[in-house]
Amino acid sequence: MESRAYQDEFIEFESELKSFIYRLVAHHQDMEDIVQDTYLKAFNSLDSFQERSSFKTWVFTIATNKAKDHLRGKKRWTEDYQDNCRTATYASADLQQKMADVSMNSPHGKFVLKEHIDYCFTCMSKTLLMEEQVCITLKEIYGFKIREIVEITGLTEGKVKHAMSNARKRYIQIFENKCSLISKKGACHQCSELNGILNQRQLEVKELMSVKMIKEKDGQNFERLLNLRMHLIKSIDPLNSAGFDLHNYMLEDLPNHSE
Repeated sequence: MESRAYQDEFIEFESELKSFIYRLVAHHQDMEDIVQDTYLKAFNSLDSFQERSSFKTWVFTIATNKAKDHLRGKKRWTEDYQDNCRTATYASADLQQKMADVSMNSPHGKFVLKEHIDYCFTCMSKTLLMEEQVCITLKEIYGFKIREIVEITGLTEGKVKHAMSNARKRYIQIFENKCSLISKKGACHQCSELNGILNQRQLEVKELMSVKMIKEKDGQNFERLLNLRMHLIKSIDPLNSAGFDLHNYMLEDLPNHSE
């Protein structure tokens, strides 16, 4: 295949690659840098691509390794990350004003509940071990097969499945204890609070009931609710959404104030 054909193929999956790396690193410029470096390395190394996997899988392998290198040595996020961000925001008039400015004045600062569920998923993903985060995101959000994830991660099939199983258990534990949308025991009221503060004209009940996960939560086990959550997240491109500026601010800037 000629270089031009590979470039056309890269363009076809570039948006997926960008959103995947963004979900891993939770920083827009870092994502752009990693994807650009990936592009350069891939097209400078085409001679080494032996077509034993798809071109897309090969490129995702390069990008994943670069994301791992970028994140190596950085702290994993703790489960109380969002709680700490909330506390820091309520304690600072400047932070409250900053969030309000982003919400009201930026092109993509709208609060949308479905997108906020995706934001929460990213936050929770950052509490996982790196291999767990990568494996479950590739499988459940981007639809890669186990053999492709083995290729991308360099792990054995057994280790990939083990990482995915651990990730699912971790998600269920966190969401069962924190998400007030699907559990009466939930302690996190961020969705309701932010909707009330930033999107006062939106009817919260109507918005809640537009989310399949909410409508079907009664009588569902947490395994099923996790699947519904992931199905929703698959439909969202965090980089091209109505609330990107708001959520990017919360991912990039608030951690500096929440430690």
